[in-house]
Amino acid sequence: MDKEKLEKLFREHGFGDFKWINARDIVVAHWTRFRCQFGCPNYGKNATCPPNLPPIDECRKMIAEYSEVAVFHFEKALEKPEDRKPWAKDMISKLVALEREVFLSGYYKTFLIPFNACAFCETCAGNRQGCKNPKMARPGADGMGIDVYATVRSLGYPIQVLKDYNEAMNRYAFLLVE
Repeated sequence: MDKEKLEKLFREHGFGDFKWINARDIVVAHWTRFRCQFGCPNYGKNATCPPNLPPIDECRKMIAEYSEVAVFHFEKALEKPEDRKPWAKDMISKLVALEREVFLSGYYKTFLIPFNACAFCETCAGNRQGCKNPKMARPGADGMGIDVYATVRSLGYPIQVLKDYNEAMNRYAFLLVE
């Protein structure tokens, strides 16, 4: 793997804050799915959210098929809570474009796991068959069972539970590369 070439590509797309991690160092845990099921209003309503995702053990096995993962860090403070969705949509669109470019560079197994589940449509069809953006829709890290807190803390990245909307967010996306 030519990490220098990939890192140049990352920077060309505007992603300068990232670290490499071995895929086996991604913490996958069942509790993340429970947080989706018992705490998220999108549970069962989004094509890229549980229960429309494979079981945690399948997600863990899929991640284990990779050796390298680029973990992208995004720190963002927004004035209004309603600005979060447009910001996330824009960032994930840019990440999906990066994923495509990495794929076209010869890394055919590349797969993006963004910090949020898909948010490209105002109203989600609720299943993959009805998805209007199947080439762009990706499951979020928590829905895939990734314990983002444990994983990024092991890299020295900041992350904490936010108590107020005016606090800066720390979001993380995972680009699996083989």
